[in-house]
Parts: sequence; C-alpha cells; structure tokens
Amino acid sequence: MIEIPIYNQAGHEVEKFQIDEAKLGGEVRLALLKQALVMYHANKRQGTVRTLARGEVAGSTRKVFRQKGTGNARTGGIRNPIKKGGGHAKQKRPKDWRLAMPKKARRLARNSAILSKLQSNEVRVLDEIKLEQPKTRVVAGILKALGIDRRCLLALPQHDELIERSARNLSQARLTTVAQLNAWDILQNRTLLLTKAGLEQILA
Repeated sequence: MIEIPIYNQAGHEVEKFQIDEAKLGGEVRLALLKQALVMYHANKRQGTVRTLARGEVAGSTRKVFRQKGTGNARTGGIRNPIKKGGGHAKQKRPKDWRLAMPKKARRLARNSAILSKLQSNEVRVLDEIKLEQPKTRVVAGILKALGIDRRCLLALPQHDELIERSARNLSQARLTTVAQLNAWDILQNRTLLLTKAGLEQILA
C-alpha cells in the first residue's frame, strides 16, 4: 500500500489516502511504457514530406553532350540526380508513421506511469478545487502552496471551464481530464496533480 497526503487549496494536509498498487497493475512495466511512448511519439509525426524524382522535375531528357570525345565526364540529361536542379535519386514519399496498441495495453501503460510517479513522490492530490471566478492568480497560488515549480499536469475529473480559463495562462501548467490521461502526458510533465475524486475515478 502507498499512503499519500491529501491537501487543501492552501497547501495544508487534511487527510491520508491509501492506494493499493494492485489496482495500478502492481508494478511499473518499463517495456510497456517504452512501447507506449514510442507509439505516442510516432503518432505525432506528420509524414507529409515529398521530393521530386528525376522523372518529375522540369527539363529536357536530351543528352547534354555526346558520350565520348569532349573531355567531359559522361553524363545524361539535365534532370539526373548529380545535376543542380535535378531530381532526387532516392526521393521521399508521404508515409503513415502511426502505430497502434490495444486499449487495455494503453490503460495499463497509463497506470504504470501513474505508479512510477507515486513511487517518485511526484503526485499531488487536492481534496477539491473550487473557484468563484476565473483567476490565474488563484491557481498559481495553489501550485505554489503545493511546492510545484516545474511543469505540472492537472487532471480534472471532468471538464471545468472556470479552472481551464484560470490555468491556461500558466506556462508550467497543462490541463486534461482523467478520461484523457495517457502515459505520454504523464511522463512529459514533472508533477501530476489530481483531485481526490479524480484519483478515485482512476482506481475504480
């Protein structure tokens, strides 16, 4: 069992929360985490690069000069790859770099990422976040009270427009929902910030 403190918005500990590692897979699966990170990284690639082959560039196909007797190196038309403005010898074509993982594997990779954060003491849990109006200063004060000074991923139980408008101007804060949590986002940020309701939602 892992015991983590629950804080209020002022940064004071209000209770303890027990987490059973078995609900998060029992152990950190490094091979699965690597597979998930490779997939998410590959899926960000556009793969839209394209270059012209020698048959696609503009220009004549006529041989520039005769093969022998001129003292020049042997050459063909002006569109061959060794000429300036010629086509590419090994041209690039659009390619789909996307990879896939089963849904259960992605979920298990997410749980392994959360468990690794818990073991590294890089998870902060709030009892709740309540804002009366959108104020960036309030969210910045919460992060400061919790000792968060690096990149932080704030995962909410559900979309909250007040919190989103309050946190979107903070350079170190990233927002998502618990349903959209994935291993890439968790490991790309130093601290994972959850609410108690969001943590219970993950464990359920």
